[in-house]
Amino acid sequence: MVDTYALYRRLAAYPRGKLLFSLVFEQAAPYFRTARPRFVELGPHRAELTIRKRRRVQNHIGTVHVIAICNGLEAAMGALAEATIPSTRRWIPKGMEVEYTAKATSDITCIAETDPADWAREGDVEIPVRVKGVRDDGTAVVQGTIRLWVTDKPSR
Repeated sequence: MVDTYALYRRLAAYPRGKLLFSLVFEQAAPYFRTARPRFVELGPHRAELTIRKRRRVQNHIGTVHVIAICNGLEAAMGALAEATIPSTRRWIPKGMEVEYTAKATSDITCIAETDPADWAREGDVEIPVRVKGVRDDGTAVVQGTIRLWVTDKPSR
């Protein structure tokens, strides 16, 4: 199994390494490719990526479609989870609640964040990941929570 965070750190050290990581990461789930997420930052408890405003992700009114933004938010959440979770644990998304708060009229920055204390809890736990999509002018266009179900990996 690939250690996503180790791969990011290794590639980010090179010129255009974050772009290469983004291209590798979007292969993890085919629907990520539609949004073409480009990672800006990745570490425990925080991930940030951008989605360019281009025809493929626009809706009928010329703004970035909210589902493309949600794909970006899920990509950020997944990378954050991989960078944060202890090796003895596993995660799966349990649900997503988002609000559309403004028109997505520019490139969108997708941010996912968690609190360290959430990951320190033992047993089967639900962890909230705060997510938001932000326009170039700093206005949040989508914000919400993706809930993760985190459990111990079964012993082999």
